[in-house]
Amino acid sequence: QVQLVESGGGLVQPRGSLGLSCAASGSFFGIAAMGWYRQAPGKQRELVATITSGGSTNYADSVKGRFTISRDNTKNTVYLQMNSLKPEDTAVYYCNAVISRRTDRFHIDDYWGQGTQVTVSS
Repeated sequence: QVQLVESGGGLVQPRGSLGLSCAASGSFFGIAAMGWYRQAPGKQRELVATITSGGSTNYADSVKGRFTISRDNTKNTVYLQMNSLKPEDTAVYYCNAVISRRTDRFHIDDYWGQGTQVTVSS
């Protein structure tokens, strides 16, 4: 039983910045990884960035150098700082968490937030 609560989406101008956050709450043993995915109209959902509990990160080539993912393990929260935004970054951004069960730490589940709209337009 896990809930992901996202915040930070909105309208921003090209070359602007925006920060997203996602907090996990509920009953679980631990969070193995958290990340952000996005889906633009007419497109498939794609990976933006992920981060493991140990701090290892992975970025889509399209956002490298512009986006930064980080997490606060104490708060079970993942962040995505988006800089130098482009119109092609416009999409619904979804928070993802890979979480081990409280009843068996070796069983994992994949959770998704409801999504937050990011629109980059002048």
